[in-house]
Amino acid sequence: MVKDSGEKGANGANDEREELGRLRVGIDGVDDEILRLINQRAEIAHRIGEIKHGNIYRPEREAQVLQRIAEANPGPLPAQATQRIFREIMSACLALEQPLSIAYLGPEGTFSESAAHKHFGSAPTFTPYAAIDDAFRAVEAGNANYAVVPVENSTDGAIGRTLDLLLSSPLKICGEINLRIHQNLLSKANSLANVKRLYSHAQSLAQCHEWLNKNLAQLPRVPVASNAEAARLASEDLESCAIAGEAAASRYGLNVLSANIEDDPNNTTRFLVLAAHDAGPSGRDKTSFICSAQNKPGAVHALLAPLAAHGVSMSKFESRPARGFGGGRWEYIFFVDIEGHQQQPSVGRALEELVQYAGFIKILGSYPAVGQ
Repeated sequence: MVKDSGEKGANGANDEREELGRLRVGIDGVDDEILRLINQRAEIAHRIGEIKHGNIYRPEREAQVLQRIAEANPGPLPAQATQRIFREIMSACLALEQPLSIAYLGPEGTFSESAAHKHFGSAPTFTPYAAIDDAFRAVEAGNANYAVVPVENSTDGAIGRTLDLLLSSPLKICGEINLRIHQNLLSKANSLANVKRLYSHAQSLAQCHEWLNKNLAQLPRVPVASNAEAARLASEDLESCAIAGEAAASRYGLNVLSANIEDDPNNTTRFLVLAAHDAGPSGRDKTSFICSAQNKPGAVHALLAPLAAHGVSMSKFESRPARGFGGGRWEYIFFVDIEGHQQQPSVGRALEELVQYAGFIKILGSYPAVGQ
């Protein structure tokens, strides 16, 4: 007997329902195993904490774990997704032993907060501070374990206040974060038809200059202290819009009228993680230091010679006026990033020789390097 198409269709639908049921049972079994293994990992982490005592958070170890996970990942999940998952697992496990307090440049909803969450996961306590100075002081005074502060943007360059504070602060750099900056046009309104003003931080206005001139040339622009403040004002002013990130849109209940309006699609801000300690070698590290050149011909060249002689690559060389550091007019200090950890023999020898040629040198720390 030949089955008609209706009977075949009914049988096919039944087969699909049965397969769907089996697959869901399979997922439940995998979820149970994942849950068991996560808690087994937490028990091992707890035992490690008992053995180590003191500071349990080690940036270099977390960097090694995340790098290993990315390299071992067979897919189909992308490496970044697996790293985010494991970051949260490590964050939760660490919180069982050593709850962390993180200071960041606020207010809530800023890119600094997003960078802090990217690096530490969601388990720590995150506290916004009104100024970069306040975030530094929170860690110096023991009111926070770590601070996350911006140091440079790929479009706008160095953050001068952070560099100035690194010169005088006892804090060390123990990590870095590269955060891709996506600027969005946000508003309570569903369209720009009745919008009469735009709130934004000055840097965001600069980063979206061409887009704004092309699309909103006549709209008055009101500079404010931060992107989060712009979003807050837009949430209270129905005739306004703001430039800010997705975190601010979510926090203040704003609609995204236009996404990714930054002129440079690769716009990235680099943040530093600061603490009373730096990090041990992870296998892929940076070392940052500040130095000054002696007042004689060829002095700057002499600063760089030891690095070249020992095969140490330099990734950053930033000059800054030496104000507040006993420097006279037109005297400068230099902020330098090099590849490698200061405990590596080649890096250590280069730094020892550099001391002979520098008028002043301060090692800011060695820490795991992150990809671009």
